[in-house]
Amino acid sequence: MNYEEAVAYIEETPKFTTKNKLSHTKECLRRLGNPEKKFRVIHVAGTNGKGSTCAFLTSIFREAGYSCGLFTSPHLVTINERFQINEQNIDDDTFLAAFLKVRALADELVAEGSYHPTYFEMLFLMGMVIFADAGVDYVMLETGLGGRLDATTAVEEPAACVITSISFDHMQYLGNTIREIAGEKAGIIVPGVPVIFNGNDQEAAKVIRDQAEKLGSPWFEVKREDAEIKGITSGGIDFSVKNGYYGNTVFSIPFIARYQVMNAALVLKTVEVLKQQIPIPEDAVKKGLLETRWQGRMETVLPGVIVDGAHNEDGVEKFVETAEHFQKECPLTLLFSAVDDKDYTDMIRTILGRIRFRHVVVTQVGGYRKVPAEALAEIFRREGCPSAQAFEDTEAAFRAALALKGEDGMLFCVGSLYLVGEIKELLRKEDAND
Repeated sequence: MNYEEAVAYIEETPKFTTKNKLSHTKECLRRLGNPEKKFRVIHVAGTNGKGSTCAFLTSIFREAGYSCGLFTSPHLVTINERFQINEQNIDDDTFLAAFLKVRALADELVAEGSYHPTYFEMLFLMGMVIFADAGVDYVMLETGLGGRLDATTAVEEPAACVITSISFDHMQYLGNTIREIAGEKAGIIVPGVPVIFNGNDQEAAKVIRDQAEKLGSPWFEVKREDAEIKGITSGGIDFSVKNGYYGNTVFSIPFIARYQVMNAALVLKTVEVLKQQIPIPEDAVKKGLLETRWQGRMETVLPGVIVDGAHNEDGVEKFVETAEHFQKECPLTLLFSAVDDKDYTDMIRTILGRIRFRHVVVTQVGGYRKVPAEALAEIFRREGCPSAQAFEDTEAAFRAALALKGEDGMLFCVGSLYLVGEIKELLRKEDAND
């Protein structure tokens, strides 16, 4: 079996399996030799900000001289993005070797009349094998969906648990209230293991605190007022945190979205909490934050061109907050798309309620989940946008939006991770041809 066949097999997995119990995932790890016990894990859950938080942690740990694995989802262009070793995507041979080990286990289980691992389980198990074989010191482990029943929760002894912002998303799986969703996310908390969490939503914070106290886990709450923004430019944000450990140090992040300050503050608190077992000098913290790279979340891909995978209520609110800042400085153009299981009408209404765009371009993405471009354009017009150009083809839409941006403006490409992935793949191909 080659790499392409391995990827095809994984993509077919949802067709012949269902969600398995956490005990099943633990049994799979046991049969693989418990690879997750060969490194320490920082486990990260939340609705938005998980990936960025993992990226900040990885960059800081790398600057401190530690070897790091990163397991994240979803991928934007290639499935290998889900597994990084020292901030580099794994190669196809590494992917295939891990797949063959997990595939052999899956075949054994099926032959015994047991369960086949799910799509996400396959990838999680592969990740644990990949990182164990690479001999990394630490793994930043992002949950897939929720926390309590997520396959990643099979890791029983993390160094710390981190919970980012909690908001409405995946309600069909996680519950219809913030309290219910927070309860699922708090499911990653382990007895005695410190939990560092975003405390801005009072209802969610109470759920997390209660669960931590129930399990005897030290908890550390971080709020917006714990950080002070010193300045925002098109190159990033300077900020400080209000605690004795870091004093008056000013940190810089290479992102333009204010919400990334909150994610960075969570990471700074995590480093502080773990200082006894994982010593990291302050210069490594500063340089690690400054040099963090993360795909698809307010990412500058060309001068004046930002891609952002905002695709739920909280994500759109945070995009709007960022765009509001820059519309004071220059004219904005929007390239938008969404898939049919998102409330795209409300997303569009929220965006247009606070942002004035010089131009709007829409396209369609997501295969069978696509929303026709003309249908999206019609919603923009109905919500008060005087003109919205519709293109069925993403490349044509991106070219048009780039031309409309002009030399004096900014282009935001927003609404779906599918859109971000297609744009990044287009740019990657252009780079390869240069």
